[in-house]
Amino acid sequence: MPRTRVWKVDRDNPDPASVEEAAAIIVQGGLVAFPTETVYGLGADATCGPAVARIFRAKRRPMDNPIIVHVSCPDEVLPLVQKVDQTAEALMSRFWPGPLSILFRRSRRIPPEVTGGLDTVAIRCPDHPVALALIRAAGVPIGAPSANMSGRPSPTTAEHVLEDMEGRIEGLLDAGPTGVGLESTVVDLSCRPPVILRPGAISPEDLAPYLGEVRVADRSAGPPRSPGTKYVHYSPRARVVLVDGRPELLPPRVAELARHYSERGERVAVLCRSENVDCYQGALTLVLGPGNRPDLVARQLFARLREADLRGVTVVVAEGGFPRRGLGLAIMNRLEKASDEKITVSGGDGHGWG
Repeated sequence: MPRTRVWKVDRDNPDPASVEEAAAIIVQGGLVAFPTETVYGLGADATCGPAVARIFRAKRRPMDNPIIVHVSCPDEVLPLVQKVDQTAEALMSRFWPGPLSILFRRSRRIPPEVTGGLDTVAIRCPDHPVALALIRAAGVPIGAPSANMSGRPSPTTAEHVLEDMEGRIEGLLDAGPTGVGLESTVVDLSCRPPVILRPGAISPEDLAPYLGEVRVADRSAGPPRSPGTKYVHYSPRARVVLVDGRPELLPPRVAELARHYSERGERVAVLCRSENVDCYQGALTLVLGPGNRPDLVARQLFARLREADLRGVTVVVAEGGFPRRGLGLAIMNRLEKASDEKITVSGGDGHGWG
């Protein structure tokens, strides 16, 4: 395949000609990466099974790992699903456009390639002018997982997309860095009580007024009902050791592990909060941002994991300890998915925190 064509566009006022060219590729069965408010997605016509199958081949993604369908407004959901109930309408009204994907029973218009053969489909309306312009110009819903090789950290810049996808896809709309930095929340309304299948920027606390009782799914050994619920995700090539516990207890243990792996000849990096950098004198640090700014941490997480690979790191020792509420729940979910090993530091009352 020829080199991937890149259109640089303004986030808030994308060039219509560039968007139309990208949309034409989608309509013709091709693949185009595009920015959303969460991460960059890899898009194809969600109503065309062969086009969707190309996403899986480009990403080397397991065929039973469903992808999310993107629409430009709630009205576009109706032909894609069997029913939109009052709860779904309330969520769409409150959170769309935005980083919330809702699981519905799919209609026959959605091919099985999108859903891994399941009878449900996850749909969202992204809060990004370029994504919305592309969907409207294509005139079809766009199926789009993150635009990275399967298992790798999701891309939050166009450069990240090209690291993984150059020459594997036809086009890329480059509108600069994404905002949220973590993939959308996925909520399953096909069961009672509703279940959050993947945490994201829309938290259980945000959803509770609309859903009443809501729980977060445990890792399942069964077929995945949404992205990020079964296979290894978000991992750099380096081994990731996650250290969890009360934030104030983490630096001594993290520093000890960093020294341990360095003495074994590993190229080590510490993934940490900005306030803890001085605790790791002499170590390579990958700084996420202040611990009290989960929005900044989320925005930097995948970029720092990719930086580890660019620096030739073989072991990342990562600080955990983010509260499992709000955006902290999503940050911890991604760190745990990326890690090869988790160590919990206990202190005080003898129980790990987080």
